[in-house]
Amino acid sequence: MSAKITMGENGVLQVPSEPVIPFIIGDGIGPDLWRASVRVFDAAVAKCYDGKRKIIWKEVLAGEKAFNETGNWLPEETLSVFREYLVGIKGPLTTPIGGGIRSLNVALRKELDLYVCLRPTKWYEGVPSPVKRPEQVDMVVFRENTEDIYAGIEFAEGTPEVRALARFLNEDLHVDYDFSSSTGMGIKIASEEGCKRLIRSAIEHAIQHQRPSVTIVHKGNIMKFTEGAFKQWGFEVAEQEFGDYTYTWGQWERTKESKGQEAANQEQKEAEQAGKIIVKDIIADNFLQQILLDPKSYSVIATMNLNGDYISDALAAMVGGIGIAPGANINYKTGHAIFEATHGTAPRFANTDTMNPSSILLSGVMMLEYMGWQEAADAIVSALSATIKDKTVTVDFYNLMEDATLLKTSEFADRIIEKIL
Repeated sequence: MSAKITMGENGVLQVPSEPVIPFIIGDGIGPDLWRASVRVFDAAVAKCYDGKRKIIWKEVLAGEKAFNETGNWLPEETLSVFREYLVGIKGPLTTPIGGGIRSLNVALRKELDLYVCLRPTKWYEGVPSPVKRPEQVDMVVFRENTEDIYAGIEFAEGTPEVRALARFLNEDLHVDYDFSSSTGMGIKIASEEGCKRLIRSAIEHAIQHQRPSVTIVHKGNIMKFTEGAFKQWGFEVAEQEFGDYTYTWGQWERTKESKGQEAANQEQKEAEQAGKIIVKDIIADNFLQQILLDPKSYSVIATMNLNGDYISDALAAMVGGIGIAPGANINYKTGHAIFEATHGTAPRFANTDTMNPSSILLSGVMMLEYMGWQEAADAIVSALSATIKDKTVTVDFYNLMEDATLLKTSEFADRIIEKIL
């Protein structure tokens, strides 16, 4: 009998055997991708649990379909359903042109306080990649989802708000900058609470999944009181809350200062041998270089919103493109989570049954893992991997492979289901 997913008093999701899960079908290519993907999800659940578990899908509206049917891009009813049922999944959504909502995705994250944007990135054998060793890429990006420039505090040039802000900065705060009349302004936000809960989630993930390191990626050499504070607060969380599990570069630096570099190196070596997670930091621009030169040295990544935007897409390109990159937006305290395709709507390919559904498929895998249905998640990953390895693929991969077989979106799903069954 169908029921809601709830958050238990112990902070663990309570998932019934027939959970109701809301979904947004998405705009553009969204319907094609969803029709293919939902068949895969249902087949995996039915096979792995002998019919004893089943997802009850509940459609809710957002994007163009919502606007056409209700006159509202993001109806309050949709938000209410996600609040009530905790876990949901969505296809790509159009960002309305003009006034109103800046981004439907950002609005959903803000309304539900989904403070973690979770983007795992790994390579699947056979996927065409622009780099020589894509198999060395295996990272999970924790991107802060509610602050930084995505807080949306921004003012257009020439407006009274900009003039007032420039006057305040010059006259009250004595900022030494000559604001011209054509200056637009935005404000970058970083709170201790917001940064710490993100980094706390990243460290908890590393502990739970036995990952070797957490890297705090920041631009603190320039933005010392936002990005730099992010780094500082990250080391505080690691040392004060997870001291039994972690060893930080901050500890290494203090040991080096008091006892010398050799002692610091020995201390870190002993920590690694004891199975402790190394918590380190790196400047964002250097990190974008290092993921190309030495990706195997990085595992879990914690970063602020804008950096995470760049990093997650760069990593996706290394393993085959954003078409195979899954994503989720999560509040680990309340249990609310929306899993999503990370690519755009590609409206000119709508209703062509040609696009790759792997992003929404792998986002569904993340959702099943989040629910604790690991067997179904593993079955989909195994079948998807085998289908790609067989070179039976959609047009994006077909154009980059030799001797491949071109499949439609629906046919690609058929092949995956065959391998599950």
